[in-house]
Amino acid sequence: MGEPLRERLADRAHAGLVLIVDDVPDNLAVLHDALDAAGYTVLVATEGASALQRAAQAEPDIVLLDAVMPGMDGFEVARRLKAGPETAHIPIVFMTGLTDTEHVLAAFDAGGVDYVTKPIRPPEIIARMAVHMQSARQARQARNALDAYGHATIAVRLDEGRVRLVWQTALARQWLPMYFGTAPDEVPELLVDWLRSAAYGREVRPLATARESRRLVCTLQGRTVDDDWLVVLREVSDAATVEATMQALRLTLRESEVLYWVVKGKTNRDIGDILGSSPATVKKHLERVYEKLGVETRTAAAALAMQKVRELARF
Repeated sequence: MGEPLRERLADRAHAGLVLIVDDVPDNLAVLHDALDAAGYTVLVATEGASALQRAAQAEPDIVLLDAVMPGMDGFEVARRLKAGPETAHIPIVFMTGLTDTEHVLAAFDAGGVDYVTKPIRPPEIIARMAVHMQSARQARQARNALDAYGHATIAVRLDEGRVRLVWQTALARQWLPMYFGTAPDEVPELLVDWLRSAAYGREVRPLATARESRRLVCTLQGRTVDDDWLVVLREVSDAATVEATMQALRLTLRESEVLYWVVKGKTNRDIGDILGSSPATVKKHLERVYEKLGVETRTAAAALAMQKVRELARF
């Protein structure tokens, strides 16, 4: 199939990729010509279903959405865009001839960031677009930066009786199915229970789950401006070092993992969070490590482990 649609289109312009959704050809023509002249790459859709398909394929930087269309109206299109983790981050500007307060509120309630009234005035739309696109790009860059440093991010909405993955970074989309066995856009039940505990005001420690020699640690970062729960995910593993230490010092796998994190300066509680154990269990493992290594303190155990790792690295 070649490169993704968004990348093929993005090569044509640098201002941004805009999806216009309107069932009136004259409106599409006016906006298309104005945006094209301003350097934007423009996609068009004349009804809701094709708008959703194009948005999912191309991931535009912004959507200009007519509120009143036959069949699926703009409010429903917006709700569906915001319900999909891959499109939830895209800002939506409504275009409408409806100026009653209830319609304006409906636009914002459906997920719109702004609205303009018809007849269309391209300079006004372009000015408003620039502001919203800049904010969206900064937010996306921040999320991508976390991915680059090995910290994935998700935002989860806990509505009454309903849980929704509002958005997730690319790394989170890879890790959640890998560690929890869920569908890419599904919030794992274990994560839901953990978040509900936080919602009830209980203190929650980082949530850890294992896959072979790797661990995924989920840390609650608080709430977003939309009152969604923000969770940072990080993968912790140094399987080769753990395996080598286990063999060289005649430790069990779990004892070697505990010692590995002691060397990293972690407390028993930190290690428990990473390994999914209680601090008391970590303490018992550490006591057996002391006995096997013939030492009495964390510092001595860490020093012996570091010495052994350095010796192994020379071979």
